[in-house]
Amino acid sequence: MIKPRLAAIDIGTNSFHLVIVEVDTNTGKFNILGREKESVRLGSGSADMKHLGKDAMDRGIAALKKFAALADSAGAQVRAIATSAVREAMNQHEFIIRARLEAGIRVEVASGIEEARYIYLGILQSVPVFDKTILMIDIGGGSTEFLIGKGRDIYYDNSLKLGAIRLTERFFGDKDTDTKSVKACREYIKGFMTSVTRESKQHKYDIAVGSSGTIMNLANIINIKRGGEADARLNNFIFTKDELYGAVNDIIEAGTIKQKLKIPGLDPARADIITAGAILLEQIFKELKIKEMMISEYALREGIVLDTIEKEFMLKDKDHLSNIRYNSVMHLAENFRIEKEHSAHVTGLALKIFDLTKKLHKLGPAEREYLEAATILHEVGGFVSHSQHHRHSYYIIRNAEMLGFTENEKEIVANVARYHRKSHPKLKHPDYAKLTSDEQLVIRKLAAILRIADGLDRSHTSSISDIDLVNDDGKVSFVIKGNAENIELEIWGASSKKKLFEEVFGVEVEFKTA
Repeated sequence: MIKPRLAAIDIGTNSFHLVIVEVDTNTGKFNILGREKESVRLGSGSADMKHLGKDAMDRGIAALKKFAALADSAGAQVRAIATSAVREAMNQHEFIIRARLEAGIRVEVASGIEEARYIYLGILQSVPVFDKTILMIDIGGGSTEFLIGKGRDIYYDNSLKLGAIRLTERFFGDKDTDTKSVKACREYIKGFMTSVTRESKQHKYDIAVGSSGTIMNLANIINIKRGGEADARLNNFIFTKDELYGAVNDIIEAGTIKQKLKIPGLDPARADIITAGAILLEQIFKELKIKEMMISEYALREGIVLDTIEKEFMLKDKDHLSNIRYNSVMHLAENFRIEKEHSAHVTGLALKIFDLTKKLHKLGPAEREYLEAATILHEVGGFVSHSQHHRHSYYIIRNAEMLGFTENEKEIVANVARYHRKSHPKLKHPDYAKLTSDEQLVIRKLAAILRIADGLDRSHTSSISDIDLVNDDGKVSFVIKGNAENIELEIWGASSKKKLFEEVFGVEVEFKTA
């Protein structure tokens, strides 16, 4: 049996990374076939990360073209995730469109919280900590991700706008390192750390684990200072706070970039941003009272691989949302006090209709998950106001932190929930119109199913016990079983909401009792 191949691309603020893997779909394990890295500096030139410069964007597209060619030659399916620089840029859509048109790569933009989850997934595959509560720290060019978790349980996660490039451009620029700038940088970092400090005290952790370029390079400097080999494998490498403070002091005392380049183990490509990154990690150690840190060589890109394997290959054996997605959806639902019985009943009906109509919609397990999430949350907007609650539902879902969902997936889920009542999806609706035609079609299909399922619980009494379907020559008959007292009301409710289903699938719909 031919094993599928995946190419995961991490579009970072400082560097772009590619990893190509071969997947065993029976076990979910993967074998790494190759890696590639390009120093792009996508976030350079804007300390507030609000705009991607033309030169930086050109470098990024060139790197993506190279990665696309490598993935194509390996026969690998590509998944690309963008982080801080793209996430914060007001002109992010220009980059996303260019990536699609010039490199043939569809870019997903991860929220800071979702970025932390991907990194955590990667770390769990790299270091022996699955049975331990860990504090994960990942310093990037534009942001730093924190997460406290054990196994698949996540207790706390946060993304702070503190990164090696961002801090360099704010405090150091092209000038030599001076005492005043170092002090200002430290104070600035301290101002961001309050919430993380509080949560680290509340959720006791067994070990701190660090990942990605800045931390890896500092670990390499420490390893060589110990007498280790240059460029040695650093997975599971542990260094102490005193070793870190010594390395940071060496970096600060080497005032110029030329002097920093003489530090054994320092990556020349990081010489101009290592001071800010080193001060950042040192300050994190001090604020969180970290005594030692373990290194993970796996990070975001390997987490993307794991997430894609689960979504693309392992979902065929699952009936419901993955645990992380389900927990985040239910947490949001509980926060906004949804009517639990109605939500659960309509969700069951929607998934049953989805399964009965596979030949019509031709959608897969990922879209089934979108439907499940949207149905659970379809009335979450009622917390704000019953009037226009479908629009409020869109806003709440779209702006919520939902672990396990990319920003694009949240957009789809939010739109499906928004169209469970009132208007059908229309191109004059900006939040629908901005999506691709393929995404719009998915929303129309899923909203059509949700509208019928919601109509079948018009009374909010869970009167429908089962549904069957007969598809005969362009006519779809839903055969309804349930409480005889309310069944006519439920059929009327569904009949009043069937038009979108008929439009999308080109069929006539009727409802009848068993």
